Order: sequence, then C-alpha cells, then structure tokens
Amino acid sequence: MTASIFIARIYGICCLVVGIGILLNREFYRQVMEDYCKNAALMLFTGFFPLFVGLAIILIHNIWVANWTVIITIFGWIALIKGIWLVVFPKTVPKFMESYTKNSSLLTAHGIVALIFGVFLTYMGFFAG
Repeated sequence: MTASIFIARIYGICCLVVGIGILLNREFYRQVMEDYCKNAALMLFTGFFPLFVGLAIILIHNIWVANWTVIITIFGWIALIKGIWLVVFPKTVPKFMESYTKNSSLLTAHGIVALIFGVFLTYMGFFAG
C-alpha cells in the first residue's frame, strides 16, 4: 500500500465522520467553537496536533503531481499552516471562530466540504487506488 492510499483512507474516513457530525449536530459544533476559544490550554494543544500531522504528511508525502494525490499534500500543508497559526497567533482564533458562531451557513458549508472530500478520499483510498 502506498503512502497516498494509506493517508487517503485516514483522511477520507475522518472527513466523512466530521462532515456527517457537523451536518447532523450544527448547534453542538457551534457551541464547541464558542467554548474552544475560552480554553487557552485546549487551543495550544490543538495547535500541536495539526502541526505534528502536517509535518508528518509533508515529510512522507510532499508530492506535487497532476493527479488526485496532490490533495493529500495540500491537506498536509494546510494542517501545518493551521498548527503554526494556532501555536504562534492564538489571539486571532476567537475572531475567526466568531464568524462561524454568528453565521450558521459557514458551518454547514464546512460540513458539506468535509463530506465531499471524505467521500472522494475514501473512494480513492479503498476502491480506486
């Protein structure tokens, strides 16, 4: 199994679960986002996680090709940038989260995008790859 297939399976299933979770429980996720900004330790810890995951993916799979596997590389870079943002600029996070709590359509759109990526990556990881 290639790294692309392995990571696609992991990201695909995670995106499916998160997308479905957001779409079925929008109010819960809105509340989580509100509460998240009130806990500095949680914000710091959740900054280290995407930092670690992003670095791991980039070190294993920094492949810029013209096919579906580039999505994994882009996800790795996005995770790395998100981790850096959360660790280095934590005071900017509440303003960003406020846009999600005030506009429920942003959260719905986020859930739909996660679901689409989840379906695509799961398909590529388990069936087409």
